[in-house]
Order: sequence, then structure tokens, then C-alpha cells
Amino acid sequence: MEDKKVTRRKFMRDGAIVAAGVAVGLGAKTAGGATVNTSKILNYNPNMEYRRQGKTNLMVSAVCLGGHSSSNQKERNEIVSRAIDIGINYIDACTKDEVERDAEALKGRRDKMYLALSHCGNETRNEDYRTAKKLMESLDEVLQASGQEYTDLWRITCFEPGGRHTFDTACEMVEALETAKKQGKARFVGFSTHDRRWIKFMIEYFPQIDCVCFPFTMMSKKAPTDSVFEALKKQDVGAFGIKPFAAGSLFTKDRETNFERARLAIRYILNSNTVIPIPGMNSVEYVDNVAKAVMERRELDVKETAELDNANKQALAKLPQNYQWLKDWQYV
Repeated sequence: MEDKKVTRRKFMRDGAIVAAGVAVGLGAKTAGGATVNTSKILNYNPNMEYRRQGKTNLMVSAVCLGGHSSSNQKERNEIVSRAIDIGINYIDACTKDEVERDAEALKGRRDKMYLALSHCGNETRNEDYRTAKKLMESLDEVLQASGQEYTDLWRITCFEPGGRHTFDTACEMVEALETAKKQGKARFVGFSTHDRRWIKFMIEYFPQIDCVCFPFTMMSKKAPTDSVFEALKKQDVGAFGIKPFAAGSLFTKDRETNFERARLAIRYILNSNTVIPIPGMNSVEYVDNVAKAVMERRELDVKETAELDNANKQALAKLPQNYQWLKDWQYV
């Protein structure tokens, strides 16, 4: 299959065309009820929902493909193929190995997916990578290793499992993000963090931020006051939700129960807020199950709500020690 290589100049031109096409308003309905030109939606499938991701103006599938997965390269290729078939148009890869694997899976069809990346081991949560110079070196390394000229979104992985960086580190990080954009190495930029307060500070102080990634599980809900979502809306920043299944704590030993719980979680997340979940999926069957959830009724009935509440209690009790911080994300 021909590899439709996209140059930096071409993606800058196409980005402007996509934004204009969305503004025209022709074709299918989106989550918010707006009408958009479906020919401008990457890898459009009428059975998939698409949501505008803030100031990027990208129309992104309502569920995306997360990078964390136990699959080998052959299995990952199959998973990516199925994701493309059902209209998913966004992959988030967090580690260097994930980026290389997903870039390989996208060979010959890079034009079907937005590829977001982070080189998390060599970014700001590593104290040796808290300058713009070192961050750019990290980006260059992962782009070269994966054979990519650019990434659709460079989202720097920040201090984890919680806490905030210094203001100087934040400035260095934003300088690197701006440089990547100017050099054509990133179409859009952002960061991931496990600290709500730092999200608000960063997006309010730095208008350069296009998107953020943060935990949002089937236990999470919008905070009644001072919610992150109010700041996201005001600053027109896109949002992706990681750990939608609470690091796997939602699941049992029964396959069918797991599929049902996964769909309930996806429906709950899509119905409750504007964040786009990016679950990890280890098989084609998991991809099909997520697609089914997107097509199902969003509102949970009384029985389904009780089932999800019970699953949430079990998930909270089962959280691994290194994921106890997810308890702090019940209000966002």
C-alpha cells in the first residue's frame, strides 16, 4: 500500500482548510447538535460521533485509541485497522515504545489517524528534562525513532502522580511547545497532568495550550464549584480523559461483565462532559465493544446506574497502590 506521506507544509495548509470546512457547516450532526462538513472530518464514519477539540478545530472521534496496551505489533496492527474501520481517528501514544509501535501500525495509512505523542520518560517529570532545549531534544529523538516528521499533538507528560512544577519549568515547557509548532514538528500542543489546580493555572496563564490530558474515570463528575471544565470552556482548550476504566480496576474475571461495564463507563463519560476518553484496547473485540457503546443510548436508566455504582465501589476497593491517586479525581 502506498504510504501517503504528509509534509510539514502540507499539514499546515490542510489544518487551515479543515478549520474553514468546519465553519462552513454542511453534513452530519455532532455531539453538540452543530452541523459540520463531514468531508473535512478525518476518517469519517457515520456510525461514529465526532467532537470539536477546542481551539484546534479538529473533529475528533468521541472515543480514541489509547497507547497503553499489552498487544504485540501484529495484534496492534489489527487493532489499529479495526479502529480505522469504525471511524476512530486519533491515537495517543505516551512512551517511546508506544510511539514506535503505533507509527509502524500506521504505515501506509498515516492520513487516517491523528497521532499524538509524549516521550514521557524524557519529559518534565524527569528532572533532567525541564528546559526547552532538553525537551526539544526529547521530541526530536522520538520523532526520529518512529520515522515521523511531525506529531499532530505533542502533549508533554508532567509531574506525576500529583503536584505542580515551578513557574520557571512551566515557562521552559511552553517555550518548547511553541518552538515545536514554529519548526513544524507539532501541529498542536498541550500537556498531561494529574493535578487539577495546575491545569487551571496553565491554561489560564498560557494561551498557547491547545489541549490537555487528565484522569477521568467512570467515577468522575464535574465539580459543583470551581470546575476544570469551566476553565476549559472559557479558554477553548480541548480535553482528553485517561484511565476511563480506573486502570482496569473496573473489571472482573468475567469477559461479558467486563464488556458491559466498559460500555456503561464510556456512555457515562460521553454523557457527562466534553472530555474525550482514550481507553487502552488489547484486542479487536475491545474496539468493537467501544464502538457499540458510542452508538448506544447515552443516559443510563435506573438499573444501569445501580450497576455502575456497584462497579465503582468494587473498583475503588481494588485500586492498586500506585493508582490510589485516582480517588482524588472523583470531582473534576
